Amino acid sequence: MKITHVEAFRVAVPPADPPFRWRDGLSGSPATGDGAVLRIGTDAGAEGVAFLSRPGAWAVLSYLAENVFRPELLGADPLQREWLWHRVWELDRIHELPLYVLGLVDTALWDLAGRVQGEPVWRLLGGFRTEIPAYASTSTFADIPEFLDVADQALALGYRGVKLHAWGDARRDAELALALREHVGDAVPLMYDGSAGFDLPDAIRLGDALADAGYLWYEEPMREFSVGAYAALARSVRISLLVGETSDGAHFDSADFIRAGAATFGVRTSTNLRGGITGAMRTAHLADSFLLRAEVHGSDIPTHHLCMAISNTTYYESLVTSHPVRREPAVDADGMLHAPTTPGIALPAGLEYPADLERFAA
Repeated sequence: MKITHVEAFRVAVPPADPPFRWRDGLSGSPATGDGAVLRIGTDAGAEGVAFLSRPGAWAVLSYLAENVFRPELLGADPLQREWLWHRVWELDRIHELPLYVLGLVDTALWDLAGRVQGEPVWRLLGGFRTEIPAYASTSTFADIPEFLDVADQALALGYRGVKLHAWGDARRDAELALALREHVGDAVPLMYDGSAGFDLPDAIRLGDALADAGYLWYEEPMREFSVGAYAALARSVRISLLVGETSDGAHFDSADFIRAGAATFGVRTSTNLRGGITGAMRTAHLADSFLLRAEVHGSDIPTHHLCMAISNTTYYESLVTSHPVRREPAVDADGMLHAPTTPGIALPAGLEYPADLERFAA
């Protein structure tokens, strides 16, 4: 079996309704959606797809599919995923591929393999569980009362915990963190994500408040450029750190955080920021060898598969961006995400795909 075509398709993605925002200083949800699908096909008729959604997705993927991926992939064996994963990283040395594109070829090849085998990808990866609890991962809301109401609604809808994306102000965020703990009581798991809003002194100050409030983990308080700064933070605070979400280098980079003693809870893993399914699993196995967690980032369909395959992950991250709160359809009334059952990795439901892609949709 050989790869015979590598194609990009444009897909319209509706903007968030209602729009939402992240911490102060960051852009909120884009006013217009943009998506693209990479499709890899073979002389045997087997095909695989991977979905990309972010501003500029079509412009980036159409160029790379035509000028970088197609010349490399045509004639290759699609089941040699390991070889092709390394080849994409070789291409990155010259082309400086966007971080979110590094894993697209790999994800499409895993989708192809699942369809060939007639199995969902999480089962090809070995399979660890068939369901996992979900936490509500908030966008940024206006004030403490609104955050508390969002948390109440999320817990009433079945979510098993709450993670805050707050304003990026150490004093205000600490007040919110303490208020939420007092509001929901000690039994509810709470997490905090700083979206890289702080320098080291403010990260320490906020980390102390989160420790006092018994938060489960402290995620990305600083940009992940300085492993040394994260090591200093880990030595200075009592709360466990979850690191390595957006830094380049997949498991290589995660290893540096671990070696420095900065990953005291664990590391993040994902297909879109850690080099596809292969890079995500490498990261998870690395963390497992140090008895650390590998928490899966994001709410897309590949994430569903990773959550079922990775033993050392705790929760599924389900975005909550509206008030009133709407529970994600993939999460049931008991706050559980269940394992996919269809072969491969499906494209997101509810979008208008070209006719050639409709059969891939969930």
